[in-house]
Amino acid sequence: FHGQNVLTQSPDYVSVSPGETVTITCKASSGLTSSAGNSFITWYQQKSGQAPKLLIYLASTRHTGTPERISGSGSGTDFTLTISRMEAEDAADYYCQQVRELPLTQ
Repeated sequence: FHGQNVLTQSPDYVSVSPGETVTITCKASSGLTSSAGNSFITWYQQKSGQAPKLLIYLASTRHTGTPERISGSGSGTDFTLTISRMEAEDAADYYCQQVRELPLTQ
């Protein structure tokens, strides 16, 4: 985890209908999976005017309250957030973030 690691998300924008599946990818410029197998990537959801909300940590572990239809996967440099059966309440910005330790939660 030394030096600067650049994360690139795609797509920048996606338009979907309720019930569809959305996949967001996050690619790191260098590997984020430790020798112990932990991938220090978190995913956040941010709705307009609100603080970011933690969805996923360690690449694939759901935070409390994250519905099962939202899942994370990946290792090394390539990570994915998948939202199945899209609902209107899922309309938001989604961000991946590299962390050096588990995020503080409330």
